[in-house]
Amino acid sequence: MFKTPVAKNNPKAVFGWCMYDWANSAYVTTVAVGLLPIYFASVVVGSEGIVIKNTHYSATAIWGFTVGTASLITFILAPVLGAIADFTNTKKRFLLFFAYTGSIFTILLYFSEKGDIWRTVVFFIIAQVCFISANVFYDAFLPHIVTRDKMDMVSGKGFAYGYIGGGIQFALSFALIALHERLGISQAQAVRIGILTAGLWWAFFTLFLAKNLIEIPPDPYSGPKANPKKYSFLLYTRIGFIRVVKTAKHVRRFKHLVLFLFAYMFYNDGIQTVINMATIYGKDELNLPTTTLLLTLLMVQVVASVGAITFSKISERLGTKKTVMLTLILWSIIVLCAYFVETTKGFIGIGIMIGTVMGGSQALSRSFYGSIIPKEASAEFYGFYNIFTKFSAIWGPFVFATVHQVTGTARNSILSVVVLFLLGFLILCFVDEKKARKSEGLDLFNGHIS
Repeated sequence: MFKTPVAKNNPKAVFGWCMYDWANSAYVTTVAVGLLPIYFASVVVGSEGIVIKNTHYSATAIWGFTVGTASLITFILAPVLGAIADFTNTKKRFLLFFAYTGSIFTILLYFSEKGDIWRTVVFFIIAQVCFISANVFYDAFLPHIVTRDKMDMVSGKGFAYGYIGGGIQFALSFALIALHERLGISQAQAVRIGILTAGLWWAFFTLFLAKNLIEIPPDPYSGPKANPKKYSFLLYTRIGFIRVVKTAKHVRRFKHLVLFLFAYMFYNDGIQTVINMATIYGKDELNLPTTTLLLTLLMVQVVASVGAITFSKISERLGTKKTVMLTLILWSIIVLCAYFVETTKGFIGIGIMIGTVMGGSQALSRSFYGSIIPKEASAEFYGFYNIFTKFSAIWGPFVFATVHQVTGTARNSILSVVVLFLLGFLILCFVDEKKARKSEGLDLFNGHIS
């Protein structure tokens, strides 16, 4: 076992780590979930949709396929990137590369206007892939900077920082949009400025992570050959694939770790589908005003920051697994209620309920996984975590879009989400927390990889 250069539970390192959630949440809140889906539906594509090879596609369908495509790309890249980062001692470098590339393409979305459908799709896919890829390496730092007994709380704290930071930036964007007439700009221009400032926010506050978080040493299984200057990109890629295959072979021996990943795959599919499709559902299906959708999203951010900490506290009494299962029951109830929503008040009420459980389910899933994986290959294992995350995120939006395309209404798509939460709950019932944590000390590799 090696020692990290930063003592665990170091306040400075924890602060720097949490601040990245503050930084990138501006993108996911303002761009991926808030402004861009609405702008894409109402301005870039328009209510008339488009016709491709004699088939009509609505903005909702195109958005669903776009989100699914971004998830598919990351699904392919994540485990190999994680393996390479573990081998070459470059977790932080990869994180910063994807963070700043993602922020640049977020800024470029400012130039998307009416009719710029494919440019918007491409820029968003690149930004989304970078956002997700950066999180592989961000999550991988968690087991290195805190002890196991602090993981739930620090993971929840990170999400809370994210909800607050993303909420503040989103509130500023919302104010800009609400006051656009007084400022002498169009609503569309105000939305584009909001997207631009989200990219700048992401880039600026990432500097806190760059300053306070120190790179983790290479794992001892890499051997003395792990010299980044001696290897080409193709050799790095080959090493990455070799390590992924070896890890997959070893991981099969740990039944409860694998069971958790499969449970997570299903219920996260439900969570990601709700997050990615909620605002465009409200705009395209319920015809709610833009201000209502944005105000609801802002309320979700405020409530979620409290929810993340609250469920972290609950987990100290119930245990992480039981608390996650509680959130899944609540998710199922919320989605069933959403099926019947037709009014503005109902949509806002559902948003508040989503915010209450969203932070808890995500934060506790991340910390539980971090407590059962080998720390020496944390980026690689979080690459696997993201395989299951993104594999699920591929199908949720695709199914949502397909059901909408076939039936003509997105309301029917909602019921499929409940099934995902229930499947995740049932599989999670068979996960034994104590047995799952035996994999934490797994000796994955013997000798050197060459």
